[in-house]
Amino acid sequence: MTMARFVRWYGSGPLHLLVLIASFALTGYALVRLFAVQPWEVAIWFVGAAILHDLILLPLYSLADLSALSVLRHRSGGVPQVPWINYLRVPAFLSGVLLLVWFPLILDLAIPYQGDTGLHEGVYLGRWLAITGVLFGASALTFALRLRRVLLAARADEERPPTDRDGSP
Repeated sequence: MTMARFVRWYGSGPLHLLVLIASFALTGYALVRLFAVQPWEVAIWFVGAAILHDLILLPLYSLADLSALSVLRHRSGGVPQVPWINYLRVPAFLSGVLLLVWFPLILDLAIPYQGDTGLHEGVYLGRWLAITGVLFGASALTFALRLRRVLLAARADEERPPTDRDGSP
């Protein structure tokens, strides 16, 4: 089978298939090891995570995404557009994952373990807010640079003399 036939048949290259098979193998190995030690806890956690995600989190972040799209949507005529929504989605997603993983420490709900980390329990909220600010700031800077590049390219296109179909001025 040639590479073009494989890509047409599978939809991507063989490296993608190899990585996918390896990730399934690693996931299967982890599940076998976890189920051997604590089968009920893993099953309860898996069902609870699916229910939490599908019934609570998915509608919440879908509503937040639709709200951001409807509130921040604007249509200007002659100005070149840059798709902006992912510059909002990515830092929000990363910040949300950090909050989801570390919420007991961030919201000061965990039993303090200062002896293990050397940190007081009051520092986590400030650090999470700082990380969130850096994520949104880096995303805004990236968006501004991309918008500048698009605007400069559009301006260069406007200043270029018109050409005929054969490419001559």
